[in-house]
Amino acid sequence: MAGGEQDWKPGSFTKNFSWGAPANGLLELYESIRIGFDGQMEDVPRDIFRQRVSQSGHSEYIPINFFLFNKNKDGIDYLVADELVFQALNAPHTSSFDKLALFTLNFSYVGKWTGADAAQRRPALWANSYISEKVAGEYKWSTKRVSANDIEGFVSGNPRYKAKSARKLSTNLKYIYEIGHLSDFASKHVERWWVDALFLALDRLIEDRELDGKQTAPGQYGALLEGSSFSRIAGARSLEKDLASKHLVALYTACGGRERFSDEHVRERTELTIPDVQWFAANDNRPQGAVHPSNPRILKMIPRACAMLARYVGFEMIDADELTTFDLQAFIRTHTQQALTRLRDSNVVPTMSVEELMRLTRGK
Repeated sequence: MAGGEQDWKPGSFTKNFSWGAPANGLLELYESIRIGFDGQMEDVPRDIFRQRVSQSGHSEYIPINFFLFNKNKDGIDYLVADELVFQALNAPHTSSFDKLALFTLNFSYVGKWTGADAAQRRPALWANSYISEKVAGEYKWSTKRVSANDIEGFVSGNPRYKAKSARKLSTNLKYIYEIGHLSDFASKHVERWWVDALFLALDRLIEDRELDGKQTAPGQYGALLEGSSFSRIAGARSLEKDLASKHLVALYTACGGRERFSDEHVRERTELTIPDVQWFAANDNRPQGAVHPSNPRILKMIPRACAMLARYVGFEMIDADELTTFDLQAFIRTHTQQALTRLRDSNVVPTMSVEELMRLTRGK
């Protein structure tokens, strides 16, 4: 679908909805996902999700129409358990989740459900274009220039926008950009939310193609990501991010795409990829962290079953308990010390200490 040619219809985004206190970020969305999926990483019927969430007193329309992915299977509308759901169910609510959710809104791939019109498949293209053209393009991620008036002028001045007013949409969007930490997108460093956003983007792009009966071969994942709006809306672009993308696409591919959430599929994939490996069931089913030694900022939470596949493509693993307290500098120090030890064991005398090497890599 040529997203740039699609009409912009704000739909329920112009309604009054409560996201709670600004300090809570997108906690309302986080809790709605946890309630709607009932803590299970499995696709859930859209009607059941709505029932669970509405009974809890949380918002239902904004999550299912703008943040989650919809698909019809055997005549039943489902909400897909993808990376956004994985993060909500397996990690505490932090600003990292908020930024991932904000990226999801701006990326704007939510699939199809019974009764939805064509414009609802990508319902926030007005946000996608605003970020791509104004914030990333014209403002170079200087988010101080983002305001409700600026959003309103951009949206209402575009012939694709099909609504009488853009004011409510603009004030709602500006508020979500504020509580979702859009200002942090200006960083050129690889960050946890950005790593998750890359996986989320691939989940959505592949699922969206499947709605049209198109299959995506693993070898196409990199080109599919590059051809999307990912790099334009996922914050300031940099060489560090471009290099990280290659490692992350390899990790996504190795783990089996969205099938990474199926232990059975991952087990079969592991036995095919690493024939000599001995599979064993872990006592601790919590996700682990996969970190790439070339850049420890490339840290991805993955299902525990994917650990051996992650190692196969060059990642190292950290335990679940370390995910929330991961110390980047300590990791670098340990690996630097190990590298120096290997040199000494090989009768090569290093000319720098650990401290000198760390100062050099930090640009000091």
